[in-house]
Amino acid sequence: MRNRRGRNWVLESAPWAAGKARTAVVEQLGRWDYRPAPDTVTAVETVTTLLVEAAVADGGAAVSVHLSDQDGQACILALSHHIGLTTGLDDAGGDVLHHITAHQPVTGCGTDAGPDGRRIWAVIDL
Repeated sequence: MRNRRGRNWVLESAPWAAGKARTAVVEQLGRWDYRPAPDTVTAVETVTTLLVEAAVADGGAAVSVHLSDQDGQACILALSHHIGLTTGLDDAGGDVLHHITAHQPVTGCGTDAGPDGRRIWAVIDL
């Protein structure tokens, strides 16, 4: 990654992973001196939860969460580590993206599948 900071966490693919990721992302943004408005913090927490829950639903053994920032925006990405997915969207994938984009500071989101599992991400104005 060029011209941006980054951090990542590897978590067990379990129901509690979203809560742990949510806390880690918000705390890291604070360490990077971001002080978003309370409604933006709520959006970051909600979007992180949606991303991680979607990755957990893929059924891999682990989920990794990747956070980067650039120009007052944060990119949050969840990776399912479920090998063999052939598409970036499952039956509920479109609904997940729709729920993510419903949050005002989200400027973009997407998903795809690669050799390391499904990636699902969102970019948020801070």
